[in-house]
Amino acid sequence: MDKPLTYRNSQSMTQTASKFPELLKTWRSRRRLSQLDLALEAGLSQRHISFLETGRSKPSRLAISQLGLALGMPVAEVDTMLVSAGYAAPSMDQRWSAETRAAVQASIDHVLTGHEPFPAFSVDRIWTVQKANLSAQSFFTFIGNTTEMNILRAILTPGPVRDRLRNWTDSARALMRIVEMEAARRPNDQEAQDLLKDLLDLPGVRAAMEAVPDGPPEPVLALKIDVDGSELSLFSMIATIGMSSDAALDDIRIETLLPADDATRSWFLARAH
Repeated sequence: MDKPLTYRNSQSMTQTASKFPELLKTWRSRRRLSQLDLALEAGLSQRHISFLETGRSKPSRLAISQLGLALGMPVAEVDTMLVSAGYAAPSMDQRWSAETRAAVQASIDHVLTGHEPFPAFSVDRIWTVQKANLSAQSFFTFIGNTTEMNILRAILTPGPVRDRLRNWTDSARALMRIVEMEAARRPNDQEAQDLLKDLLDLPGVRAAMEAVPDGPPEPVLALKIDVDGSELSLFSMIATIGMSSDAALDDIRIETLLPADDATRSWFLARAH
């Protein structure tokens, strides 16, 4: 579970220039902005916005950057807009990024190693594991996940991991809400849209999403995992790389699992010795 950091563009990089007006209008509608509102936010003229949406004008790279900021678009969506207008996305150019990416890799390794003896791993935008510390690898194997690299599939698909989750319904409902929000945030990410559809089709997932909670939600939802009749309780913290303009870096999530009680802490500490 150790992959090099590579650019995996989630969007189609074969968009044609005719797609740009459609993308711009779609994003403006999603944000419920008039052409004038968007023009003011982006520092462009309303006339220019109108010409861009009708295809009478071609946007500059700078204009697309300004529009992306004004519309609050994820980096990968801005990349899609650039490609649709006939430009290469910045993330496709590897020349500038080798040193930065090496530093990011080293930093990820530092965080994962420093979190021992508790599980930690880095995932991409669709929760596929890219790197995992030794504790995470050992724990995944212990609870029966030896082949599935996607965390969401491992938890939601009927099988050994799902069987061990005592609060699977609550966990599934919470995870699917996150997936739905991310898919809505990135409508041009076909891989994320396909994952959402696949997860919704898994047995019991839709029922879990519709289930009424037994009581008020806990302040932090912990995964309650059955281990030989005992219960481990783990909650997660997720870190991202700040102020990234590169889609590959922007997609990285580092998830650290932390013990929610003393018994869970002791269990992991004992396995470390």
